Amino acid sequence: MPQQPLERQVLRFIQEHHLIAWQQPLLVAVSGGPDSVCLLHVLVKLQGELGTGLHVGHLDHQLRGAESAADADYVSCLARQLGVPATVERRDVKAYQASRHLSLEEAAREVRYDFLAEVAGAIGATQVATGHTRDDHVETILMHLLRGTGTRGLRGLQPGSRWPYQGGSLTVVRPLLQLSRQETASYCRCYNLNPRIDASNLSLSPLRNRLRLQLLPLLQGYNPRIIETLVRTGRIAEDDYAFLDRESARLRREIIQKEEGVIILDKQKFLELPPALKRHLLRVAMEELLGDPRDIEARHIEQVMDALNKPAGKRLSLPGGLAFSLEYDRYLLGADADAVSPFPVLDADFSLHLPGETLLPGWRVQATVMSPSEIKETGLAGGPFAAYFDLDKAGDKLAVRGRRPGDRFQPLGMSQPKKVGEFMVDARIPHAWRQRVPIVCSPGQILWVVGWRIDDRVKVTEATEQILCLEFERG
Repeated sequence: MPQQPLERQVLRFIQEHHLIAWQQPLLVAVSGGPDSVCLLHVLVKLQGELGTGLHVGHLDHQLRGAESAADADYVSCLARQLGVPATVERRDVKAYQASRHLSLEEAAREVRYDFLAEVAGAIGATQVATGHTRDDHVETILMHLLRGTGTRGLRGLQPGSRWPYQGGSLTVVRPLLQLSRQETASYCRCYNLNPRIDASNLSLSPLRNRLRLQLLPLLQGYNPRIIETLVRTGRIAEDDYAFLDRESARLRREIIQKEEGVIILDKQKFLELPPALKRHLLRVAMEELLGDPRDIEARHIEQVMDALNKPAGKRLSLPGGLAFSLEYDRYLLGADADAVSPFPVLDADFSLHLPGETLLPGWRVQATVMSPSEIKETGLAGGPFAAYFDLDKAGDKLAVRGRRPGDRFQPLGMSQPKKVGEFMVDARIPHAWRQRVPIVCSPGQILWVVGWRIDDRVKVTEATEQILCLEFERG
């Protein structure tokens, strides 16, 4: 079967993957090299069939002096010849790199995509087309493999993907992803386009260049069809990833909740999942919180996987300021696991009005003094946030505060005092809650770990003459 003209191959690829929105402006990122020049020329020829208006975006990174300026001039001239409006700007990537402490490659990529996002916003576009080819796809797979990746990384580059940036995200489409660099170079020669050649592509400093110039030729000595092999690997990984994505979306409603910017996973249900789904759900959860998956590596996922059966209270630090915290019946993933505590912070001592109402940060406390006969007539207030005390034993100078080091009390039913911290561990109070649980105390002792247990020494007995009832309500 004769090969289709290159333009027809690109059109078919665009249509198969629904890459370009009909009658919407499309920003085309043009560096001046063979791939992006080929992309622009092909899109101009297909413009009528695609039903889109084109706009060229080119950024001079100011990294190669006069050569960078010549690239910008070439792109401006090419856009005029093809009748396509263009935005050409210069940005100081070196300064950005120094301020963000990034590698030069990372800094250039971030500055470039921020520029493209700004241009897209200015022209009303939601998509930017880039000249990534099959060679870029293969190099990306290898790069991810060397750095340590899961199924997601083995997929390599996708025909379309979202690029997050400060203020939103941009859809990046790659119409040339099925073509090789050799094909784009041949196309440019055929049409006498004379693209620019970036000498920095011959440098062995960037990892991607070393993969292209050293590793891939070496691998071809072992497997002459290594390119096809890696492309096939990426396709298989994409199929596997799509299945995991569907399954995790189905399971999410059963296993995951989100409160106050913290993702909560049901521990028992999560542990019952196959490892592949655990990893996938963890990655999806991290991406949701960060909004940018680039800093999440397979090693971070494996760190969490290794910690799943550790004791409650363990906490792992993750990229982007995230932390993974283990509790007794759930896992917490977020920047501030304390945010999901049902208890507000108590940062001072608060005296209680006896009898009467006391307002605390996040709480309303009602204190009532009754006789045993009144209790029999009115009944007992229920729930874990109501408790009864012998008033004579408790005293009338009570306060509410948070837990302190060395706190001890004698839990109801026990004959000996116990450290409050040890009691909280035994009671399986989540670690993130412990500093926020209200403690009711008198000048001489702790009376109540609110919500759990009173002190045995202040309990109501048959000899009690006056009963103090305390009720805590969220205010």
